[in-house]
Amino acid sequence: MESKLANPAPLGLMGFGMTTILLNIHNAGFFPISSMVLAMGIFYGGIAQVIAGIMEFKKGNTFGTTAFTSYGLFWLTLVALIVMPGLGWAEATPHAYMGCYLVMWGVFTLFMFLGTLKGNKALQFVFFSLTVLFFLLAARDFTGNAVIGAVAGWEGIVCGASAVYLAMAEVLNEQYGRTILPIG
Repeated sequence: MESKLANPAPLGLMGFGMTTILLNIHNAGFFPISSMVLAMGIFYGGIAQVIAGIMEFKKGNTFGTTAFTSYGLFWLTLVALIVMPGLGWAEATPHAYMGCYLVMWGVFTLFMFLGTLKGNKALQFVFFSLTVLFFLLAARDFTGNAVIGAVAGWEGIVCGASAVYLAMAEVLNEQYGRTILPIG
């Protein structure tokens, strides 16, 4: 008897989307980094996405495995970069090095975006806006320009919200057996 596996994408998209929104509310200048953002980065943005990636592996989805596992580990490394200096475990990362880190994630995301071109428009938007976000954040770190950082924050809120929308569309469309929220 064949078993039907659940779609892990909404879990990964919600972990990514909600954590991205919260971090980028900070980047837009509304509040400082706090334990709330760090906890979301570890548990929902990080661990939940890694779990979703492993579940995508079980379904045979290379794109989903690569995306969710990679971005889950992105969140865990980002939290480590923020927390380790405060614990005395490592020196703080200079802004230019953070710029390099963000450029690498931007390049990775650009290639992942290319992988979405055969998919739905909502997923394309998530990956395109994430590509833009990484490059804006890198530009902020290379230049020290606060305006670029604020623009990145607002763009990140839009990116995260698009992932939340796609997650909820996938859940509701499956639950109702018809299109409740279009994804193109």
